[in-house]
Amino acid sequence: MSFSNADTGSKPADPYKEENKNEPELKEKVGDLVKFIESCKFGMMTTRIESSGLLVSRCMAVAAKEGGGLDLLFHTNTESGKTDDLKSDPKINMAFLDGQGQWASVSGTADIVTDREMVRKYYSPTLKAWLGDLGDGKHDGGPEDPRIGVIKITAQTATYAISEGSFVSRGYQVAKGTVTGQAANVNKLREITEEELQQCKSVQ
Repeated sequence: MSFSNADTGSKPADPYKEENKNEPELKEKVGDLVKFIESCKFGMMTTRIESSGLLVSRCMAVAAKEGGGLDLLFHTNTESGKTDDLKSDPKINMAFLDGQGQWASVSGTADIVTDREMVRKYYSPTLKAWLGDLGDGKHDGGPEDPRIGVIKITAQTATYAISEGSFVSRGYQVAKGTVTGQAANVNKLREITEEELQQCKSVQ
């Protein structure tokens, strides 16, 4: 089921998308996404609350990447609300945004990994600042602390937009569009399908 509130006939109802949609070779499309996520470091993780069905987002730092940079890993306190959300519904979204208005949205499914080998592999001493040392010799924020887990997002689809041209040229495009009514060409708007992501991972 889709929503529509207008009939534009043969003309595109979303001229911005038509003007900015960009389809390079898959290797470039995926490579630019991975590079952009690396430049952001932080993103907003969106999960669904079991009790209400509402969505909630939290700022998270990317701890590591697998699958050629497409599967994202995050440290987590296993006793936090987001792990409750993911146990109920593993569907997840990670959104990234930088100061230039470039953005990326990665959707997929999440696994809560408590395997100590993986936790040790990606452990960071800074986790102690978030979990604290409870003074019982077990829950100390170290790599053997059972509260420390890893959220692994297996990406299924991605959409992102990176800037086209300089800040000045983008400003010109917006000003031109304001005067002429022509959609501004300011971004490389790209979508990566589930099939394309699987294709990339199969050759890693």
